[in-house]
Formats: sequence, structure tokens, C-alpha cells
Amino acid sequence: MNLSLEGKRALVCGSTDGIGKACAELMAERGATIILAARNEGKLDNITRELAGSGHSYICADFNDPDDLKRKTLDLLAKSGSVHILMNNTGGPPGGPLIEAKTDEFIIAFRRHVIANQLLAQVVVPGMKELGYGRIINIISTSVRQVIPGLGVSNTIRGAVAQWAKTLALELGSDSITVNNILPGYISTVRLKELLETRADIAGISYDEMVEQTANKTSLRHIGQPNEIASAVAFLASNAASYINGADFSIDGGRFGV
Repeated sequence: MNLSLEGKRALVCGSTDGIGKACAELMAERGATIILAARNEGKLDNITRELAGSGHSYICADFNDPDDLKRKTLDLLAKSGSVHILMNNTGGPPGGPLIEAKTDEFIIAFRRHVIANQLLAQVVVPGMKELGYGRIINIISTSVRQVIPGLGVSNTIRGAVAQWAKTLALELGSDSITVNNILPGYISTVRLKELLETRADIAGISYDEMVEQTANKTSLRHIGQPNEIASAVAFLASNAASYINGADFSIDGGRFGV
């Protein structure tokens, strides 16, 4: 099985922490030239220098401003050339009951996830068509399959991203561009830590107890690591995944509880 990404260029969003960073690191190790995209320039600069290989670069932009993100991406690609791989990934909306969510929460989340994804796809797809190779991979959530209590806005927006991706897969498949979704379960990230801290406070138990309870909701009985998501992403980015399109992949350790 050929999992090499030699000669490929990848735009990796939300790539200064957690899942995004792990994906950028693994794809670089497999030979890809990486363009990082996130809002913290200090972290972007450090990670760019640390990646395996050479020729890496970054875009410093806030995903709450998709138009600025699009403009900066266009500018960079005009100088450095088209990308073969786009990984869409950015921070999820705050938690809370759906009925209590304010209209602005939906607008912000929709802009950050759906609109940003759409604008980036519009930027990269023409180049992918010319290259005859394209991979669009979206980091979403297992809430696409089963909604998660307390994450009302996130459940709503993640579902929209999933349907956006499946529609795009239908439209772009004939151009050798695949579009697939990764649905992470409980993965050791800053966001999960914050969610579990909140749940522990509500339940009146320690954070460690909440972590144990959460891990026990998976068949593997442990929280996943970002590199375990990265392995799936790097596979989907490779030639080996050429006949996979419009699919949702749950990477959740056999999660059976919420």
C-alpha cells in the first residue's frame, strides 16, 4: 500500500494544536509540503520550522473572518502553486442547550465552519482539477451520527458541514477530487479537556473521575490521541484512498455512550 505523500502540497487548517497539528506533522513526515492555517502567528512560525522536510509555509488568519482567510489563501497560492490536499478543521462552538442558544452563536459557527470551508474549496478546487488530484478532508464530529447532549449549536453546524461535504463529493468526483469526513470521538484535545471540566463541575466529581467515566464509554476504554486521527487523515490524503468518496469515518474507539 502506497501511503507516501511525496510531491503533494497540503493546506491544513487549525494546525497549531491538537488534531490539526498532528495531521500536519504526519503528512509532512510522509513527504508532503505543508501550508499551515490558524490565527496564532507565533505558534504557526514555530510549527512550520519544526515540521519534517522543507518548503513549508503558513497563513495567519481568523476563521471568524472567512473573506480574509480566502484573500490570504489566494495570495499565498498565487506565489507557491496549487495544493493537492485541503484539510478543513477549526474550533467548535461553545456548549450549552440548543433551546438557549442565541442567534449569533449559529451565525458565528456557520461562518467559521460552513462558509470558511466553502470559500477554501472554491480557492483550491480549480488547482486540484488542473493537477488531476484532489483530497478534501473535513474534521467534524461523531455528532453527525448521534447528537451529543449539551452541544446544541455544534450538533446543528456539524450536520450542515457533513451534508455540504457529501454534496461536494458528488460534484467533484469526476475530476478525481474526493471529499470525505472524519468524525472524531473522545480525543485528547484542549476542547475535550474544557468540556470534561465543565461536565465534572456539573456532576460534582473530580476531573479525573470524569475522564475515567468518559473513557469507559468506548469499547477500547481510553481517550484517543490526535495522532490516531492523523493516521486516518493521511491515509485519505494518499493514493491508496483513491476510490473512497463521500464517506464518514468515525474514529472513536468504539464509542457507545454520550
